[in-house]
Amino acid sequence: MTNQVLTPEERLAELGYELPAPRQAAGNYVSCVRTGNLIFTAGQGTNQYRGKLGDDVTIEVGYEAARQCMLNLLTVIKQEVGELSKVKRIVKILGFVNSTPDFTDQPKVMNGASDLLVEVFGDIGKHGRSAVGMAQLPHNNAVEVEMIVEIED
Repeated sequence: MTNQVLTPEERLAELGYELPAPRQAAGNYVSCVRTGNLIFTAGQGTNQYRGKLGDDVTIEVGYEAARQCMLNLLTVIKQEVGELSKVKRIVKILGFVNSTPDFTDQPKVMNGASDLLVEVFGDIGKHGRSAVGMAQLPHNNAVEVEMIVEIED
């Protein structure tokens, strides 16, 4: 019996996810910048998750919003390098959570993005992370995420 290794795209499909179409920039910036073997992404929100954690958005919905942000980011990476198997390491993610002043579970929300990366990439998906609460995000997004990725040439 052979043990087949799945590509990240195949793993996403196995998990029931499809990468979305690239989102349009909301200002005068690019979706990512590549320098050497590192890619720095712009922040990605979502089109479907709006509101404030601790008020009208639950931790569970925030978790799903963070997962969708990560799918949007993986679309950016794939568009830049052609295939996700070129990812050598997820270096760091930074998550912004639209939160009420008393909401303190930003890490639980950001686990949505982190868990997806580990499910798709295994050990190379383990990363450094910051999860911070924000008074407001553009378009009232519940979550926005950016990341740094090391790629193989």
